[in-house]
Parts: sequence; C-alpha cells; structure tokens
Amino acid sequence: MKLMRTVALAGVAKKMYDESRKPENQARIKAAIAKVRDRRHRR
Repeated sequence: MKLMRTVALAGVAKKMYDESRKPENQARIKAAIAKVRDRRHRR
C-alpha cells in the first residue's frame, strides 16, 4: 500500500513540475508569491 502511495505522489509531483515550467504558469506563480508577500508586509 505504501508503494502505491509513493508512486502516486511521485506522479503528482512530476505533473506539478512540468506545469510550473510553462511560461504562463510561471507568471501566475510569481504573481501569487508577490501577492502573499504584500499581504505579509502590510501586517
């Protein structure tokens, strides 16, 4: 059972890595990070 969980997690991690390499998704990620940093800075 643990082997199947590990394989599933590896598959999800690879999908996220592949998606994060696309330029349009990189822009979204950077915008989200900037938004979080701005919220923290306001407090």
